Amino acid sequence: MQRFLSASRYLILIAIIGSFVAATVLILYGGYNTIRLVIDAFSFLGGDPNKIKSVAVNFIGIVDVFLLGTIFYIIALGLYELFIDDQVKVPTWLEIHTLDDLKERLIGVVIIVMGVYFLEKVVTWKDQIDLLQLGISIAAVIAALTFFLGQITKHR
Repeated sequence: MQRFLSASRYLILIAIIGSFVAATVLILYGGYNTIRLVIDAFSFLGGDPNKIKSVAVNFIGIVDVFLLGTIFYIIALGLYELFIDDQVKVPTWLEIHTLDDLKERLIGVVIIVMGVYFLEKVVTWKDQIDLLQLGISIAAVIAALTFFLGQITKHR
């Protein structure tokens, strides 16, 4: 039974591969959209300021896609380090030895994604009340995640 349970850790390879594929697709998609947007942006030179604002908003959206790809990459790498092999060569800031390490990395990136999402909404802002509600909601979630992160760090 012990041998079976020990080998069952390789089931996590399904999650690792799935997360890595998601990261790869998102990063390639972001790269494709970046190239496409750069080409489109040159047609806006000297043009309508609203079109230039639209390009800026689209670039912010692309950053969001890259950050989501980064989240999936960190998940894939973290799960691999936790369950399969913790000797993977990564920068020290990306070394993951415990589930808390993985949570810390993910929380940091999730906070940045939420900030970028809010920035995208600020740039396309139309209704003051909706933006305020969104800002308060995001701030509450960031505060909760920061508190949680502080608790993880305090218990070490």
